[in-house]
Amino acid sequence: MKDSRNLSLGQHIARILLGLGLAFAGVGHLSWSRTEFLAQVPDWIPLSGDLVVVLSGIVEIILGLSLLFLFRQRAIVGWVVAAFFVAVFPGNISQWVNHRNGFGLDTDQARLIRLLFQPLLVIWTLWSTGAWQQWRNRKQLN
Repeated sequence: MKDSRNLSLGQHIARILLGLGLAFAGVGHLSWSRTEFLAQVPDWIPLSGDLVVVLSGIVEIILGLSLLFLFRQRAIVGWVVAAFFVAVFPGNISQWVNHRNGFGLDTDQARLIRLLFQPLLVIWTLWSTGAWQQWRNRKQLN
């Protein structure tokens, strides 16, 4: 049984890349990609789209930095980041359903294919942080 504190080099690299990617995307929310991210804000959100983009960008920066620097809490951070990816999934669905272009996704097929990658982000997060393994280990002990 692998101890979740002893992650593989691949897991560490994957966690670092995910953290850098989230932080980079978060900065994009606040600057050069702000308009692109507006395409993903569902109409039913009771806040201005721009505010949602800014707030989600701030959250992405915090989560990205947490993946990079909160090593001792990485499993908890992993569950939080995975929950974030689940929480923003309706935005991706909204982009597809409402035929909104953004980030080069200018066809329904491209937007639909994008939807398939969201579960992979959740899996990547839980694996790279050891969160899933830690949960399985605790479950086996009980």
